[in-house]
Amino acid sequence: MANIIDDATIEYVGILAKLELTDEEKEQAKKDMGSMLDYIDKLGELDTTGVEPMSHVFPVQNVFREDVVTNGDAREQILANAPEEKDGMFVVPQTFPG
Repeated sequence: MANIIDDATIEYVGILAKLELTDEEKEQAKKDMGSMLDYIDKLGELDTTGVEPMSHVFPVQNVFREDVVTNGDAREQILANAPEEKDGMFVVPQTFPG
């Protein structure tokens, strides 16, 4: 089954893709899009009886893990390297006039 793509469709796709195509590029795009649609039609001819639908080729499983603190509270060790600290926080130069 030959899928024929018309000039209006190519123009519309070009606008959506924000492409300015030359006449030669438009003709090639028409051929390419027609070939893609023909291939999709050919896939539709396959017998998929008994084939379970899937969303991924590879098995997908939940990759989330429990949110557990593993490094603990190292505030004193971190602030030991600070040039200056106050009330458990770094003291830095003022950025905006106050």
